[in-house]
Amino acid sequence: MDRASSSKHLITVAGMVGIGKTTFTKALAHRLNYHTSLEKVDGNPYLNAFYQDFRRYVFQLQIYFLSERFKETKRIDASPYGFVQDRSIYEDTGIFARMHYEKGNMSEADYQTYTSLFEAMVMTPYFHAPDLLIYLHGSLDATIRRITRRGRQMEKETPVGYWEEMHRRYEQWISHFDACPVLRINIDDYDLVNDPASIEPAVPLIEDRLASRSAAR
Repeated sequence: MDRASSSKHLITVAGMVGIGKTTFTKALAHRLNYHTSLEKVDGNPYLNAFYQDFRRYVFQLQIYFLSERFKETKRIDASPYGFVQDRSIYEDTGIFARMHYEKGNMSEADYQTYTSLFEAMVMTPYFHAPDLLIYLHGSLDATIRRITRRGRQMEKETPVGYWEEMHRRYEQWISHFDACPVLRINIDDYDLVNDPASIEPAVPLIEDRLASRSAAR
């Protein structure tokens, strides 16, 4: 068994929509003999409606995501296995809720309610922060091409300006993120769809970060 697989760790993969988080999550979990925790798109009662009307559904969508991600993190914490998680709970408040509040899609009262709930649930010593957050970044053009190839109609119909702003906000967010250790990986250097083994160069970097985390405990 790999060195990183010999103890329980939670690795979270973060990055903007279409960057390749799910593919990277699956490839890394397979390589480390970890379980996966994948973001659930099917069954979300607000997602399609949100892309049609940001202002009406953004608060409901963010509360739904916060609840689902919190429950999933508690499930992982109770498990004896290591996990690679597709998307972090921190992106919702640091990127999406803040962006829609600043653009006027979420009211002041709703934003304050959401952030207060997030802080009470997540920003406490009792919440299991990831042992490592892998931040996937890459060129905006390549990311938009991946969004188009994926074929979700609600995303393909979203104006390019929305993705451009999200790309900028992700870079700003990660530069200040300090809830757990961060490893930045340029996803443009990998072709995991056609060659899952191309993840190999990243594995020693990940193992070293996990080992340092364990030693610091």
